[in-house]
Amino acid sequence: MTERSVALAIAGMHCAACAQSVEKALRRVVGVAEAYVNFAAETARVSFDPAQTSIKQLIAAVEGIGYGAEAAGEQPQDEQEEARAAEIRRQGRLFALGAAVTVPLFILSVWFEFPGRLYVLFAMATTVQAIVGWQYYRNSYRSLKHGSANMDVLIAMGSSAAYLYSVYFTFFAQGQVHVYYDTAAVILTLITLGRFLEARAKGRTSAAIRKLMQLAPTEASVMRDGEEVEVPVEQIEVGEVVVVRPGERIAVDGEVVEGHSTVDESMITGESIPVDKAAGDGVIGGTINKTGAFQFKATRVGSETALQQIIRLVQEAQGTKPPIQRLADTVAAYFVPAVIAIALLTFLGWLVAEVGFERALVNAVAVLVIACPCALGLATPTAVMVGTGLGADHGILIKQASALEMVGRLDTIVFDKTGTLTRGEPEVTDLVSLADDVSGEELLRLAAAVENRSEHPLGQAIVARARDNNLEIAAVDDFEAVPGLGVQGVVDGQQILVGGTGLMDEAGVDVSSAQEMKSRLEQQGNTTLLVARDDRLVGLVALADTLKPGATRAVSRLRQMGLDTYLVTGDNRRTGEAIAQELGIGNVLAEVLPEQKSDQIKQLQEQGHRVAMVGDGINDAPALAQADVGIALGTGTDVAMEAGDITLVSGDPEGVVRAMLLSRRTLAHIKQNLFLAFFYNAAAIPLAVGGLLNPMIAAAAMAASSVSVVSNSLRLRRYSLSDARE
Repeated sequence: MTERSVALAIAGMHCAACAQSVEKALRRVVGVAEAYVNFAAETARVSFDPAQTSIKQLIAAVEGIGYGAEAAGEQPQDEQEEARAAEIRRQGRLFALGAAVTVPLFILSVWFEFPGRLYVLFAMATTVQAIVGWQYYRNSYRSLKHGSANMDVLIAMGSSAAYLYSVYFTFFAQGQVHVYYDTAAVILTLITLGRFLEARAKGRTSAAIRKLMQLAPTEASVMRDGEEVEVPVEQIEVGEVVVVRPGERIAVDGEVVEGHSTVDESMITGESIPVDKAAGDGVIGGTINKTGAFQFKATRVGSETALQQIIRLVQEAQGTKPPIQRLADTVAAYFVPAVIAIALLTFLGWLVAEVGFERALVNAVAVLVIACPCALGLATPTAVMVGTGLGADHGILIKQASALEMVGRLDTIVFDKTGTLTRGEPEVTDLVSLADDVSGEELLRLAAAVENRSEHPLGQAIVARARDNNLEIAAVDDFEAVPGLGVQGVVDGQQILVGGTGLMDEAGVDVSSAQEMKSRLEQQGNTTLLVARDDRLVGLVALADTLKPGATRAVSRLRQMGLDTYLVTGDNRRTGEAIAQELGIGNVLAEVLPEQKSDQIKQLQEQGHRVAMVGDGINDAPALAQADVGIALGTGTDVAMEAGDITLVSGDPEGVVRAMLLSRRTLAHIKQNLFLAFFYNAAAIPLAVGGLLNPMIAAAAMAASSVSVVSNSLRLRRYSLSDARE
């Protein structure tokens, strides 16, 4: 099956039971492999076989049970935002109307007696039922029509029971009776207040997505036909040269071709220090140019830019569910029918207890109103939305919500060495002169002159160090690269050799004076090159793939958090152990070929470990896939979005620590939310059954439960990962 995934925007959901109904309807469509509905985000993500079904059929399935649906990409973001804002305004107006009528209705019900009082109360309550209550009746009808029951059914039943009871005694009964018009009106008004506050809070959970979308500028300056012209960003094509001035946002991804500057990439990578940019360096769309002006060639435009990939990844993550959500889903699926049954039993039980019809009805209404599957439905997705958004702010891109949960359960972190903990590029670490007439600077000058003609990474590192030291690179004659051994050539009339002991032995150069120093440097994880002049050894150059600045701190923090750390490398054991010792890593898996890394992960898992693999996201793809959680480190625009469950945009190893802290904190908030939701219902429903809750108090408590869950999730936004402490 060639599987395809699509996101749908769902309209008309009002509780977890609604989300369950939509999910079931989608899963019933032939060809659908999986469907996840996010009540908080009002979206559905569906994986399906396009040979068996289509997006149009998926939409029809949702509309067939009374909800609205459309492909998420077909509705522009500003229209989605306006739709959310319109819903908030609508709920606000309904609450304002309800409050304006309900407050005087309540006062007249409790404190005043006058002729025709019941008819005045009837008229006021009917206004609330007809206008404020209309959405609940309409949604209940749609839900019941398609064989399901949602939260609106409970609300409509509760308020209708109190209202119709009062209508009966107003028009058909004789004598003095107590009516419940105020209860019916207060239920609808308070629950509408809760829905208004919930809509506002849910809007804030997607603030991270809006923030990312606002990073992209709308226009840019492009060179066309030798002239600089302003064009909309969406019209920029790959290969075009874009002009950037100080203070401007970079429009798309590209490579600098002229000029130099520093660029603030914090909004993409989470790293606060501006990055120097010169010809050949990559730039990311959405980042801010700071000091200089430069031109760059566009390499990725439209939906292919790193920013758009990040937005898409965050949206997809917010549409998935961690395993901990399954319990809430199971409860929500049976919740509303169970509550109706409990309310009916409560009514019958109190009738049997001979407390009278009125008391039995009030207690049953309280049961209907106090129950709240909304809080259950919001508990996990709101925390996931805020958590993934917070991660995106710090350059942590989470592919699946399940990874958020699994990261918090890990006990072992396996780091790839090259490009993950190290820079991935060799640098000169030591210059050791073995001749009185050759200084360290002269040694570097001679080696760089010969290596300037070489394409080997070690040779390029020597040349780069010479240029950093402002040394003039001398010309070389009779250059020769000896495969596997080194290079040689004539510099200033002198025969210069740079390479290993094999090259020196072949040339008859005595290297005994360098053996002790060479061995010592190699034990420290360096690669050493010998330098000879006119058949006499004059020194050696040590090179190493140096550690990234945050590598040692990252390993230390992870060990403090109780995690075992491993280093996996293709280097020999001596080199691997030297680097591991410098980092503070206690376990080394050395001389491991790239294709063997996944086997090493599997062995650790078979020993009972829950393992995360941290790699560059390309060469380590099999190991990232084998691990319980794959964490891919990407740099700049070369982010390996599909390699792991989590991508760290900046390539900073300390991002692993931040990802761990983010996961633990998000999981803690999910558990807090589920506790609040379950505890609320576990405590409130028995109180209502026992006749200890007035329906009006129950309505206020129900509204407060959903708001409290969303508010608890929003507390995550105040958690700073930059200076996070466990």
